[in-house]
Formats: sequence, C-alpha cells, structure tokens
Amino acid sequence: MSLHKDIKRVTTHVLQEMKSQNEKISMLTAYDFSIAKIVDQAGIDVILVGDSASNVMAGHETTLPITLDQMIYHAASVIRAINRSLVVVDLPFGNYQGDSREALRSAIRIMKEAEAHAVKLEGGRQVVESVERILSAGIPVMGHLGLTPQSIYKFGTYTVRAREEEEANALIEDALLLQKTGCFAIILEKIPAKLASLIAEKLDIPVIGIGAGGGVDGQVLVLHDMLGITQEFSPRFLRRYHNLHQEIYNACSSFKKDVKSEDFPNSKEQY
Repeated sequence: MSLHKDIKRVTTHVLQEMKSQNEKISMLTAYDFSIAKIVDQAGIDVILVGDSASNVMAGHETTLPITLDQMIYHAASVIRAINRSLVVVDLPFGNYQGDSREALRSAIRIMKEAEAHAVKLEGGRQVVESVERILSAGIPVMGHLGLTPQSIYKFGTYTVRAREEEEANALIEDALLLQKTGCFAIILEKIPAKLASLIAEKLDIPVIGIGAGGGVDGQVLVLHDMLGITQEFSPRFLRRYHNLHQEIYNACSSFKKDVKSEDFPNSKEQY
C-alpha cells in the first residue's frame, strides 16, 4: 500500500518519507476555492498557488506583474478549500530578490494572512540569504531551479536550461546549496532529464520536476494547461488530460442557443 493513502494531511515530513520510500509526489497548481477543493479531494499531494496566476488568471504575458496582495488573495481562497494537500505559495517577483528582510516580511504575510503551509522562491546562491532569513522564522521553503520564469527577461527565452556543462555544474551546486541551507524540496523546471535524475540522486530532499523527465521524485503541472483550458501553451513536457476549452465553449454555445430559441428556461425550470 502506498504511503499517501494512509495520510490525512500532507506535510513536509510526509514528502520526505515519500522520497525515502520511492513513492512519487503529485503536485498541481490551483488559484481559487472551487478548483482547489476538487484537486484536494482527488488526493493531489501538493497544491502550488503559483505566480502562474499572473498568466492564466489575469492574462499577463509573464509572471512578473502579479503582486503580493494578489498572491495572498489566491492563496487564502485555496487554503479555505483543502483538507489534505500541502499548500505552497510562490513569493512574487520583487518581494525577495536582493532584500532578505523584505523576503521575510513577504513570507510572514503569506503565512499569517493566507494561512499557507510553505513558500517557494526561484534561484540558487543569489537568494540563499533570503532563504535563510525566511527559515529563521520557522517558515518552510521550497526552492526552484532551472528555467525560472521570473528571470525571463534575463534569459530572453523559455528554452531548456543547463544543456552546457558549466551551467549544469552550477545548477547542481545550487541544488546542493539550497538543500544545505534548509529547503524542504526543490522544483527543477525544463532541464535535461539525465541532469535532473542526477540531482535527485544527489539530494536527500524531494526533487519535483516540470519538463525534467521521470527520474525525479515527483511531477508538477499548471492545472489550466493540463486540463486543456489554455491552448496557446504546448511544450513537449505537457500532457493534456482533458480538453476543457472545447467542452466549456460547447456548453456556452448551447446555453446561448437555448436562450435565443426560448428553450431555456422550460416549465420545470421556473417557479
């Protein structure tokens, strides 16, 4: 029997046990109460309140515009829905880079106002001071390496990271440093599968991948991409489990048709 079936509430300790027992960790994004309730009931281990809300909820081109207040709003909505999943919240761009005191203030707001379980931030050695300061307050931190969307203007592309030996070695060093600093898990995004597997073997903490192959300890996807609500984004690593875009479109079209033809509401649908 898998460990997760016996767990009433997923914690950072549970994730560590899952890694030690070679049980894969499932992780999806959610941004609102109704969807988070379904994701939690489905038994997903970790819910990420991602700054991808900037894209899929608000329509921005990048993750950069979303604010701390907006992240807290989304996180609080998710927290009210869940009974089992561990809820991790992204620290948004500008709230931790280069200022560890601001990082701590932001993390504390997320934990107090949203009642979240942990925070996530992007980067390696350049954010270690922020990680240390957040951890000093007893707040769990998840790291994020590889393709880091908040740095898109630095990289200039969403292409696969760490193909070259120098960048790959730096990424391994950053992963080990984040573990040493005290991160409870790390996300690796869009890096070669062989490199991701190597890092997962080297690290004692769980490594969760997105576009990082199957040799890591778990997988995460953006819910709107996985359900086929968004259609513009089709990277190789994305498996669409549904085409809700078409189903919602068809339902809306049928509603319009029934209203125009006066078929809705019928005699049984009124008082």
